Amino acid sequence: MNNTFILLTILLYFGLLLVVAWVTGRNDSHNDAFFTAHKRSPWYIVSIGMIGASLSGVTFVSVPGMVRSIDFTYMQTVFGFFFGYIIIAHFLLPIYYRLNLTSIYFWIEPRIGKRAYFTAASFFLLSKIIGAAARLYLVTLILHTFIFDHWNIPFSLTVAVSLFLVWLYTFRSGLKTIIWTDTLQALCLVAMLIILIWKIKDAMHLDTFAMVHTLTHSTHFRIFEFNDWHSTQHFVKQFFSGIFITIVMTGLDQDMMQKNLSCRSFKEAKKNMYFYGFAFIPVNFLFLALGTLLLLFAANHAIDLPQRADDILPFFCTSGIFSTGLTVCFTIGIIAAAFSSADSALTALTTSFCVDILHIQSLDPIPARRIRLRVHIVITILFGLIILLIQFFNNRSIIDAIYMIASYTYGPLLGIFAFGLLTRRHTPDAPVPYICIASPIVCFTLAQLADHYFSYTLGYETLILNGALTFAALTVLSHSSKHIQLS
Repeated sequence: MNNTFILLTILLYFGLLLVVAWVTGRNDSHNDAFFTAHKRSPWYIVSIGMIGASLSGVTFVSVPGMVRSIDFTYMQTVFGFFFGYIIIAHFLLPIYYRLNLTSIYFWIEPRIGKRAYFTAASFFLLSKIIGAAARLYLVTLILHTFIFDHWNIPFSLTVAVSLFLVWLYTFRSGLKTIIWTDTLQALCLVAMLIILIWKIKDAMHLDTFAMVHTLTHSTHFRIFEFNDWHSTQHFVKQFFSGIFITIVMTGLDQDMMQKNLSCRSFKEAKKNMYFYGFAFIPVNFLFLALGTLLLLFAANHAIDLPQRADDILPFFCTSGIFSTGLTVCFTIGIIAAAFSSADSALTALTTSFCVDILHIQSLDPIPARRIRLRVHIVITILFGLIILLIQFFNNRSIIDAIYMIASYTYGPLLGIFAFGLLTRRHTPDAPVPYICIASPIVCFTLAQLADHYFSYTLGYETLILNGALTFAALTVLSHSSKHIQLS
């Protein structure tokens, strides 16, 4: 493997991102450009970019590895995603556009109260910064282990340079820039995915029709599970969890909806949601197909695979089994996936903190811009500190715990939005923060009891239960009101 050639490829890739950032952000560092891209983004550009932002670097390495343990059953969740996007387009987008929101959480203040608004924004900030830092850590660790460690570069320097580059092309125009850089990165990601599949197909001496036949007749080509209710892969669990995951992690997530709200009109935002939701299906199918081909190749050549599923794709792409070209494709693909997710999260966190916590929209433009620039730097540094903290403990179980915590914290958001949208009742504002803290704790306790007494393992449906507990508590404390405006 020619590490120097790979490093030059990475530098060229980031150089291209910086050129795009300069073209889109020159002479336009206003907060309006950073937060909303002046609401002039073409819907098809936003849609392509959202694919890259949704498929993090963890997805790039994890989904192919899933095939070994759960076959193609992840597609059940992906089908649920599509219906979740339709629900967002028809129920949430109209409200966001009608109120001309910059932060989607502002809607909560007039509907429920200031504490509920602050709580929802705080839960988003906590979930996003922990989850995004954990995802970026995993990808940075892969890049460092397989590439940069060759030159004895410290991991902390790899993290610092990576975050500096993300900050560099986002600090001026934020959303206005990442709409275009994420589009470039999404195209690179999908292109590298297709090239990886093509090269492995050639290595297996298969033509296209033979590859399709091999995939569809593989023992791993099992998409649906209808028999075992105790399995976390049962269709009902996967499908409906996919719907709710999409509603919460896209429709109620400032990161994803901020891009949607930059479209020129509500009509274009709906087009974006339809196209983006549909495109997610074939892209995830290709990831699973890649994983299946890797498993078949390993079986045919008696290759011992890593124990961890997440290591299967990096192992093949960096061990010298294939050519350096495959390593380059893998490197570009994982960087594109990782940094389109990281830049998006960094921009959304800056936006939410400035708008929801500091309320800088009420300030004059110049001091507001100065505050936004400082917040952007602080959040970038915080990203780095969380990544280094994870590295310090050097324990994979910590990553699992971080993802579990992040998934639990989205439940209260679901409950708050569901209560505000689906009822015309008024609830006291003061108890809302306590309810949102208690709901994940109760949900976790119920999950442990279900596993201990009934051998029932809660999977993605944990999110639904968590949101239902928040919704129920808000409803119990509420009273009817004829003056509530749902939108």
